[in-house]
Amino acid sequence: MSGSRESRGGRRTTPPFYRLVYRVVRRVPRGKVVTYGQVAAILGQPRGARAVGMALGALRPPLLHLVPWQRVINAAGRCSHRDGLSAAVQRDLLEREGVRFDRSGKVDLRHTLWKGPRREWVTGLRHVL
Repeated sequence: MSGSRESRGGRRTTPPFYRLVYRVVRRVPRGKVVTYGQVAAILGQPRGARAVGMALGALRPPLLHLVPWQRVINAAGRCSHRDGLSAAVQRDLLEREGVRFDRSGKVDLRHTLWKGPRREWVTGLRHVL
């Protein structure tokens, strides 16, 4: 599945859900992480964790450098690979931000998990993923 669509003028457009994912992920503070499922739940799509992963996998420059994709990890507290980037790259980026991993490669979610926005987001999405 492509991360963008052709518009009438021939320009590529980013799907609305993807744009919302990027907005949420950009709010995650340095040194904190969020899970794919948590991002989906914030957006009112509690079963949309895989769609969040697809949105992040579709990131291309210049958004790739603006959205801190490395701060999104799986529910087990582990890094995941992303289109040509290994989980080791993600871990390295997180460690540079001060995120600590245990010997088995997991983040302690009790201390590092971002709590999310203070209020529920109203996204205007018309259907459930």
